[in-house]
Amino acid sequence: MARYFTQQSFDFLTALSNNNNREWFNDHKQLYEDVVRSPALEFIADMSDELVTISAHFLAVRRKVGGSLMRVHRDVRFGKDKRPYKTNIGIQFRHELGKDVHAPGFYLHVEPDGCFIGAGIWRPDSTALGKIRDAIIEKGDAWLTSSGDKSFNKKFEISGESLKTAPRGYAKDHPLIEDLRRKDFIALCNISDKSVKSVRIKKQVVETFQLAAPYMQFLCKALDLRY
Repeated sequence: MARYFTQQSFDFLTALSNNNNREWFNDHKQLYEDVVRSPALEFIADMSDELVTISAHFLAVRRKVGGSLMRVHRDVRFGKDKRPYKTNIGIQFRHELGKDVHAPGFYLHVEPDGCFIGAGIWRPDSTALGKIRDAIIEKGDAWLTSSGDKSFNKKFEISGESLKTAPRGYAKDHPLIEDLRRKDFIALCNISDKSVKSVRIKKQVVETFQLAAPYMQFLCKALDLRY
């Protein structure tokens, strides 16, 4: 079994957090390639066959730019935080029809003392969000079955931001109002740094993704996407 991420991977991310500037990154670019990007791309490549066992419609794209590995550069155009680099490794296996990080997907996040496995859809646009909310109303039993599955809930917690009140056009007293207020439909499963550095990480990720399959099926069906 292959080992992908090592203590060197975590040490680099910690050092980058303490030296988040272009000069330092450029001086350590080869180390980034060796202990961060190359292992991540190898992991993505090895996940390609595994994803098929979960769904044939989610892709593992081994590409330095524009694939499953999220870019290290932060978008600093609109925020006050001008640090140029992300201090984590983000890997998203998104739906084949997805164009960006807002598409339904499975996810692995590697960050010192902050690793997790994710599934769902982050910050969907208004059209997609409306479809999910309508599906929750129209197929409430199916939503409760998928989001309330015991095996799923044992590992995952549905997270993300929510509106403070009911979304426009939806009843404030609807029994599923807490879910209808959600702006994100992401489910997170925290894992240890030790797990990420283990030779079992691929197996653990696949098994955890499988637990989220009913949840992902509901979201895909709500968005008229094949699962």
